[in-house]
Amino acid sequence: MSLSADCYPDRVLLDYSAIRERFVAGHEEYVNGIPFPHIALDGFVNDEVIDAVLAHFPTTSADINWRQLVATGDDGEKVQFNKQGMPHLFKIPALTRQLIWELNSGTFIRSLEKLTGIENLIPDPSLRGGGLHQILPGGLLGVHADFTHHADYNLERRVNLLLYLNRDWQDDYEGHLELWSEDASRCVKRLRPLAARCVIFNTDATSYHGHPRPLACPDGITRKSIAIYYYTLGRDDKQVEPTRRTDWQVLPEVELPPLQ
Repeated sequence: MSLSADCYPDRVLLDYSAIRERFVAGHEEYVNGIPFPHIALDGFVNDEVIDAVLAHFPTTSADINWRQLVATGDDGEKVQFNKQGMPHLFKIPALTRQLIWELNSGTFIRSLEKLTGIENLIPDPSLRGGGLHQILPGGLLGVHADFTHHADYNLERRVNLLLYLNRDWQDDYEGHLELWSEDASRCVKRLRPLAARCVIFNTDATSYHGHPRPLACPDGITRKSIAIYYYTLGRDDKQVEPTRRTDWQVLPEVELPPLQ
């Protein structure tokens, strides 16, 4: 039976067994990732699920009260604009809502702990800063480190999961995810935001990432993704100042690494 974005499907969307195998096998790659622990996994969700999510992905003008995300850096330059976010689950189409629930499920999180080596991960039911994201032509997301402390629940942010939803993404559209060194002096890796590609990485005060090149995609195309964040009650890996705001960086002119 094909999936419908209008109602709940009659089966689980994620292949938990396959994901657990990939996470266990990918642990060493993850923890040894440079510039910080991370991994990019293609084909993370099957094409049928991606197509169903895309079929009813809310348009930029959808009457769901999209959050219009804008930010300015310390130098006065815009570091985030033409970006929309939707963290409210019950304004998200039902099938996409189920996918988010599955990514926040205990079964998924136990496997995520095998990948990251971080124990006792906790999902965020409020999707603070997460949920659906889309960036419009001309938009960008400056290189930054995310807030490290969830003030509502007194939890420490540990892991970001980004699931991309962009079919036929062209390199000249820009919008590639950049991972920067801990001193924000160089771009270490660039990743295409391809459909069904899942990028997972540790979050701390120097896990600098973003896509600082303005989107050059045609009108009517947006850079779409689902963002899920995971937390722990305290942290035992390193001393990290608990922050509630995004740490935007002013970048030097550097040579960029090849796209992956």
